[in-house]
Amino acid sequence: MNITEIKQKLLSKEYDFLRTNEHLGSNIIFLTTGGSYAYGTNTETSDLDIRGIAMEREKEIIGLVKFEQFENHETDTVIYAFRKMIELLLNCNPNVIEILGTSEDHLFVLTEEGKLLRDNAGLFLSKKAMHSFGGYATAQLRRLENALTRDNYPQAEKEKHILDSLKNQMYHFQEKYTEFTGESIRLYLDKSDKEEFDEEIFMDITLTHYPLRDFHGIYSEMSNVVKDYSKLNNRNKKKDDKHLNKHAMHLIRLLLMGSEILEGKGINTYRSHDREFLLEIRNGKFQKEDGSFRQEFFDLVDVLEKRLQYAAENSSLPSKPDYNKVEEMVIEINKRNISK
Repeated sequence: MNITEIKQKLLSKEYDFLRTNEHLGSNIIFLTTGGSYAYGTNTETSDLDIRGIAMEREKEIIGLVKFEQFENHETDTVIYAFRKMIELLLNCNPNVIEILGTSEDHLFVLTEEGKLLRDNAGLFLSKKAMHSFGGYATAQLRRLENALTRDNYPQAEKEKHILDSLKNQMYHFQEKYTEFTGESIRLYLDKSDKEEFDEEIFMDITLTHYPLRDFHGIYSEMSNVVKDYSKLNNRNKKKDDKHLNKHAMHLIRLLLMGSEILEGKGINTYRSHDREFLLEIRNGKFQKEDGSFRQEFFDLVDVLEKRLQYAAENSSLPSKPDYNKVEEMVIEINKRNISK
């Protein structure tokens, strides 16, 4: 579908909920594409994803009623409540940051409030992108590796990827649990005495007067990451190859987008410069006949991960957003909305 056809589709009965739902209608301040259409990597069989933002009604702002998001699974549509969107943006969540960076011709609804938010997208960009985009990329890599037949994949490399996942998880623990330093829980690779391991992950823990329940939560989340890696999925090759290549494409896209944000290049959701390369990955550029991926792909991932790390270490972005400035913008947008 081209943009004209998408606009026509949004006017169809199938999307009547955009106009009739009590949370949507005139409350929508931003409506755009999501997924492959937003990235420019759509194919003839791609589903249309629609993403948007809706202002809360007055009683949802100052009353007891709560609205966080609206979903319509039949049309792959997600509309975030304004406050929920702000919370996700402050953490540089890739799934919502990309909404503010879609192409202008993909903006189906853009009110004055929506424009104010889009024009100030830079307020939400911070060094948190290292861990948010890196974390999502690692999750894609984990899905990819878990789905492959990995008998020939070196055990030490598998362990390294588990460690990378855990380190990304550790970053988010700082916001979720009682604070601790990087030296309090230290994870690292070392030679293993176990027959089936060349190397394995070890940990040094130095915690005093630390809440037991918080530690239990941290341990449980780390344990789940390790369990996920331990599960070898039964593959239906014909069914899964398309999904594996799609995961591979999104892994590369996330690393590129995260690096660009940290390098001060903004939010480039539509991948005009590397669109053809991403489509080649989606079409199986790096996949071998047996379904596994060539080492060339993992070498590329390694290069891009190092680029992301370097970009974070040398970024001029702040460590976290300026919450005061964000709050000023949120107040301004809410005032405009209430005064209508």
